Amino acid sequence: SLLQKQAALFFVPVLLSSLFGFLAGGSIGGYVYWKVHEELDALKLQLEHGRERIIEKERVIEKEYIPQTTQEQAIIDVVEEVSPAVVSIVITKDVPVIEQFFSDPFEEFFGPSPFQFQVPQFRQNGVEKQEVGGGSGFLISADGLVVTNKHVVLDDTASYTIFTNDGKSYSAKVLAKDPVQDLAILKIGKESEATEEAAVAASFPFARLGDSDTLRIGQTVIAIGNALGEFRNTVSVGVISGLGRTITASGGDFVETIEDVIQTDAAINQGNSGGPLLNLAGEV
Repeated sequence: SLLQKQAALFFVPVLLSSLFGFLAGGSIGGYVYWKVHEELDALKLQLEHGRERIIEKERVIEKEYIPQTTQEQAIIDVVEEVSPAVVSIVITKDVPVIEQFFSDPFEEFFGPSPFQFQVPQFRQNGVEKQEVGGGSGFLISADGLVVTNKHVVLDDTASYTIFTNDGKSYSAKVLAKDPVQDLAILKIGKESEATEEAAVAASFPFARLGDSDTLRIGQTVIAIGNALGEFRNTVSVGVISGLGRTITASGGDFVETIEDVIQTDAAINQGNSGGPLLNLAGEV
């Protein structure tokens, strides 16, 4: 019929359009899907390469620290330069060995007691060398002259051993003590487990002396020493807090007044005595 022919003419184009639209949509969708995955794969590859670069960068930073300021670099340089010249001083002394024993205090008057009455008593049984203290110092010459504080080597009956930064130990002799400025000079002698000739022939790294008259309050300073008598070459940093101070120092059985002292807020612990206070030029 005429109505059927008109409907056929209408639905055939629609059907063909739908079919072509489906095919075109599928092609476009496939193309888009392929492009998206291609972009995702490229992005994933970039992220993996980026992660490798980040990891590599972290490894480089771990191997070599980059100072953040010129002052920080100056401090690092001074510590590396002067630390080999800083020494630890160990003080040893013959200490009585005390032993305990038991005896009857009435035996010499009444003879042996049947009750075995015993009282604990003490007596000396010889002496043994023991470490009784420690301090710091620094070499000022290649042949082994060491400067320290006088109160570090105050005991004339003690023996002094110097440990250098490379772990070697040497006997030391006190050459002089300044009665006013709390300074002393020692001379490195025989190396432990070595001949004296080998020690004499050694050439030691030494620190350079500066001019304390040119110091200014607020100037950065570095202290290196044997902190607490245990941690060798410990570093602390501060500033010059004051100049020309007068203090009364005491320790053990001595009390003395020291004038014209440099005051600093760099951390100083027991055992740091005798160690150098350095400017950023690496001078004591």
